[in-house]
Amino acid sequence: MTLDSKNKKIVHAHIDRSHYKVEMNAGGHQLFGDEPEGSGGSDAGPDPYDYLLMSLGSCTAMTVRMYADHKEWPVEEVFVELLHHKVHAEDCENCDKKTSKVDHIEKDVIIVGDLTEKQKDRLLEVSERCPVHRTLQSDIEITSQLSHKESV
Repeated sequence: MTLDSKNKKIVHAHIDRSHYKVEMNAGGHQLFGDEPEGSGGSDAGPDPYDYLLMSLGSCTAMTVRMYADHKEWPVEEVFVELLHHKVHAEDCENCDKKTSKVDHIEKDVIIVGDLTEKQKDRLLEVSERCPVHRTLQSDIEITSQLSHKESV
């Protein structure tokens, strides 16, 4: 596969015959993903939704930290706890079926520090402007192609 990587992020994922364990490389960092044992995997790493939540959580924490540092506010620690689940789309205008479900992410931003109510409210607003949060709420276009290699 030939991807135009100039000024773009590129991540590599590789899986062989070892069920669902995936080796991923991003910017010189090696990570593993897998499915839980009950789902046919060996639980050798987080599952794909865990990585999605970790991406949102880490981006949120960094964004809040950067803003607090810029404002010189006394933020000691930032924790982000996330939960993903599917909910029934009762009032979904664009759903094909009445039984359709919608992805729902709950995000709890926990900040340790001596802050005013106004500062806390502002940090919550800022947390919703992290780049990953904004990406997940935007229209996303994914282009796929298939490349094939013969077995060696």
